[in-house]
Amino acid sequence: MTRLKGSRWSLAWYIPRWSALDTSLPTWRARAVRYVLIYLALVTALVSVRALTRDVRPALKAAQAREAALTTQSADLSVQLQTLESRRRLLDWAAQNGMRRLTDVPRETATFQPVPAAPVAAPPARTVEVKTLWK
Repeated sequence: MTRLKGSRWSLAWYIPRWSALDTSLPTWRARAVRYVLIYLALVTALVSVRALTRDVRPALKAAQAREAALTTQSADLSVQLQTLESRRRLLDWAAQNGMRRLTDVPRETATFQPVPAAPVAAPPARTVEVKTLWK
C-alpha cells in the first residue's frame, strides 16, 4: 500500500490511494460475509443478554414496593414509640403502679437525738531525756 507524498501530519499520509485498494468481487464478498457474521454475533449477544435479564425489572419494581412499605411501617412505628414514651403516659403508668410524684408527697419532719460524745482518751505519758556532752 503506497501513501501520498506529504508530511506525516497531513491527512494524505493516512488515506490510501484508490488504485492501491483491492476492489475485486471476492474481496467485497468476503468483507460482506464478515460484516454479516459480526452483525449476527452482535444480535445474538444482545438477544441473549435481554433474555437473561428479563426478570430484573419486575424484581426491581417489587423491591421498590417493599422499600416503600417498609418506610411507611417505620414511620408508623416511630409515631407509636413517641406516643408510648410520652410524659403523660409515663405519669399515668407510674400512678397505676402506686408511685407518687416527689412534689405530691407530704412533708414530714422528725427530730433526731444527738450522737453521744466519744470518751476522751488520756494522752500517753511522755518523758524526754537529754544528755549534754562537753568537749
